[in-house]
Amino acid sequence: MEQVLVVDPDGNPVGTATRARVRAEGLWHACAAIVVRSLDGTRLYVHRRTDTKDVYPGLYDPTCGGVVAAGETPDDCAARELAEELGVRAVPQFRFRTPFVDGTIRYVAHVYEVRCDGPFAHQPEEVAWGGWMTLDEVRTKAADPDWPVVPDGRALILEWFTWA
Repeated sequence: MEQVLVVDPDGNPVGTATRARVRAEGLWHACAAIVVRSLDGTRLYVHRRTDTKDVYPGLYDPTCGGVVAAGETPDDCAARELAEELGVRAVPQFRFRTPFVDGTIRYVAHVYEVRCDGPFAHQPEEVAWGGWMTLDEVRTKAADPDWPVVPDGRALILEWFTWA
């Protein structure tokens, strides 16, 4: 069973738990989220999650990423998730850390950015579609409550725009 890094609300490690326990009990945990920006800086790579995902299925996401495993650093998690989900082998640059809460989903996000024009190789279990959008398109869509986007992706990209 996959072990996840459990943290306090400030992001300090406090132990480990299975992914199932983290979800069932709403435990605080650590995640890495990566914003993929084109080399010229004008576009962001957005994907749609598969309909089979257990959390936020079928919604768009302007970040890729996932939970930090036990024994893994957020930096290592960011590089692993980028390679797994999009097939990109690169070293994402850390930008900021922020908490996210949506019901029983509670985590501290470590947000990264990577500059890359592809090519991309989607992980078929996680990514149904991916494509480029301009910075303005993503900013406008993220501010639109009717855009079918994952809640954490919306919150994280809006905060990322304040750092970009």
